[in-house]
Amino acid sequence: MPTLSTDLLAFYRDICSRPLTVVDLETSGHKPPRSRAIEVSVLNASLKDGILNQETYLINPNVVISPIITNITGISQEMLEDAPAPEEVWLKCLPLLEQGTLTAHNIGFDYPFIRSEYARLGISFYRSKSEQLCTVKLARLMLSELPSRSLPNLVKHFEFPVGESHRAEADTMACWLLAEMLLKQIANEDDETVLTRIGQQLLSLGDAAKIIGGSHKTVRTRMDVAGIEPYVSRTGAHLYRRIDVERMYWQKHQLSLT
Repeated sequence: MPTLSTDLLAFYRDICSRPLTVVDLETSGHKPPRSRAIEVSVLNASLKDGILNQETYLINPNVVISPIITNITGISQEMLEDAPAPEEVWLKCLPLLEQGTLTAHNIGFDYPFIRSEYARLGISFYRSKSEQLCTVKLARLMLSELPSRSLPNLVKHFEFPVGESHRAEADTMACWLLAEMLLKQIANEDDETVLTRIGQQLLSLGDAAKIIGGSHKTVRTRMDVAGIEPYVSRTGAHLYRRIDVERMYWQKHQLSLT
C-alpha cells in the first residue's frame, strides 16, 4: 500500500503528541564504522512542554581529524585531546536516546552512526521507522515552496536563534525549532489546509511510480497523456506534485475496481 497524503497526516498528527529526542552528530567522515562520532548533542522536548533538557559532548575516539572536517565543523584535533572517551559519552547518552521519538535532520545519516557507536560497546541500539522522525522529509513535505531544505538554509530563512551550523548543539536546537514549528502547524491546522500543503510536495519519478504502480517509463507516459507537466529541477530530473500523483493513483485504483 503506497504512502498517501492521508497516511502522512495521520502519522505526523500522532508524532505531535509524542516526546521527541532530537540528536545531531559531528563526525570524522561520512560513513560508519570507519568514521567516528566526534561530537553529539541530545535534546529532549515535546510540543506540550517545550525543551526539557539538552546535553552536548565532544568525543575523543582517537582518530585523525582531517583539515576538511575541521574546516566544516570547527572541531580540531587539539579540541578532542581532553574530551571524554566514546564509552563514557555514549553510556551517558543511552537513557536519553532510548526515550521519545528519535529525531534528526537527515536521520539516515545520524542513526547509523549512533548504532555503530553502540555496537562497538556491545550494545544493540534499534529504533523502528515508526519511532523515527526525519525533519528533512518533514520539511520537504511542508515547505515545498523553498529552494532548499538544508538545515543551514532553513536557519537563515526562519532566522532561528542558534549558533553556527555544523556544530552539534546548534544543529540540534535548529532541528528542534524546525520540528516544533512544522508539527504545531500540523496539530493546529484543519485537515484540508494541511493536506493542501502536503499535496504541493514535489516527488521524483521514482517516488511517483511507487505510489501509482508501474515502471518509470509507464508512469511518465501516463502523466504525459493526462497532461500533467513535470517540474524540471536544476539537475534535469522530472518532479511531480504529490496531488497530481495521487490523483493518478486513485484513477487507476477506481479502474481496477470496475
